[in-house]
Amino acid sequence: MSLINSTVKPFKVNAYRQGKFIEVTDEDLKGRWSVLVFYPGDFTFVCPTELEDLANHYDEFQALGVEVYGVSTDSHFAHKAWHETSSAVGKVQYPLLADMTHQLSRDFEVLIEEDGQALRGTFVIDPEGRIRTVEVHDTGIGRDAVELLRKIRAAQYITAHPGEVCPAKWEEGAETLTPSLDLVGKI
Repeated sequence: MSLINSTVKPFKVNAYRQGKFIEVTDEDLKGRWSVLVFYPGDFTFVCPTELEDLANHYDEFQALGVEVYGVSTDSHFAHKAWHETSSAVGKVQYPLLADMTHQLSRDFEVLIEEDGQALRGTFVIDPEGRIRTVEVHDTGIGRDAVELLRKIRAAQYITAHPGEVCPAKWEEGAETLTPSLDLVGKI
């Protein structure tokens, strides 16, 4: 069953953010756009490049009204240590969630049970708590924050403009499509 348009299940986890331990729940996602970015683990190889890429574009996410959440099965203590020792992860201003029970990774269907780690899963969640995009990669394939921003803009656009759809490679300001009988076979 697809997670698209399903509502985020209730959760409560510890997190690390900018020198503090905090608690993050499903309620924190409501009322604004959110992105959950699951990654396999702290102190690894591809993960810091992805978190740094997100950090380098964090102002753009914030300008779109989007909060970013990094999620792994590591503890919030490990997140703090990694943040303090990695120059790449040290740039991160968004919360790093500690999914130590693995429930969040299971709920988002990205947990590799035998490893106790998550696949690289990216979930765009609308202000009502509904999952609008799902992207899941093998652990060795890194993601691109610029492409994620494009997908968020498209999700926000179609939410604000019911009846319109965004074609491939759509960028903000480009033409959209309005599906109709007259459009069938014309593309």
